[in-house]
Amino acid sequence: MTALAIRHRTRYRYNQAVSFGPHRLMLRPRESRDLRLISFELSTSPEASVTWAQDVFGNAVATATFGPMADALVIESVVELELSAEAWPVFDIAAQAVSYPFQYADDQWTDLGALTVQQYTDPGARLANWARAIVRSPRTDTLAVLKDLSANVSASANYQSREDEGVQAPTQTLDGGWGSCRDFAVLFVEAARSLGFGARIVCGYLYDPGRQLQGTRGAGSTHAWAEVFVPGAGWITIDPTNRSLGGCNLIPVAVARDLRQAMPIAGGFIGASDAFQELAVEVQVAG
Repeated sequence: MTALAIRHRTRYRYNQAVSFGPHRLMLRPRESRDLRLISFELSTSPEASVTWAQDVFGNAVATATFGPMADALVIESVVELELSAEAWPVFDIAAQAVSYPFQYADDQWTDLGALTVQQYTDPGARLANWARAIVRSPRTDTLAVLKDLSANVSASANYQSREDEGVQAPTQTLDGGWGSCRDFAVLFVEAARSLGFGARIVCGYLYDPGRQLQGTRGAGSTHAWAEVFVPGAGWITIDPTNRSLGGCNLIPVAVARDLRQAMPIAGGFIGASDAFQELAVEVQVAG
């Protein structure tokens, strides 16, 4: 078991006072068998009225409503948690799903729904053909397929951190030969869906005290990865950026069909078009 403390601070600066619209905040980690949340504190400056709800995926979503105008906005969360995910997990895959391809049960297929459908256009089946190329034989070990697909993501594109918002389309990542962890996660999820898997995006934090993994700034940072549903094993955590399985160093905050549904902070301001000056994000993940 690993005890962690996470501090996530986002600061917006403007060259004049502006009004802030409601902000949607996804900063509270998802509690599970592998993650025990000890404490969570959320603060804003200027002070906001905060209400909580759960979205369709069961993520905790806060809505912050602001009053006075200001020339800066600070949103900060402080978390203490215990992470007990295994470093070398064993996946108890159901007999009918050990080999790929397999069929989900009717109820599973219905419930997975849009998580099995590609969200980006795939001209000429470029992505689908790229994904199918890693399947070596008509009956292949399912876990091996997922491992090979993950490895092929980082083999096909170089990791490159970027601060701008949004994500590249999967074919853009393949054509350009580079991407961030967000781009790698989207590429993997879309490729897995093209192979018939139910898959979803996960956003959260990466804990890397040795500073050896891709996507790390300091001992930890925000990160994006994937989960694939396999009968028997359930949701299998896969980080294509670091070619890893399991979540021993990953702290999930939100799962979603599309990355845009899992942004940590989303909101706007009312003011002059050139009022915005600077965005600074600080993340500390300490053991």
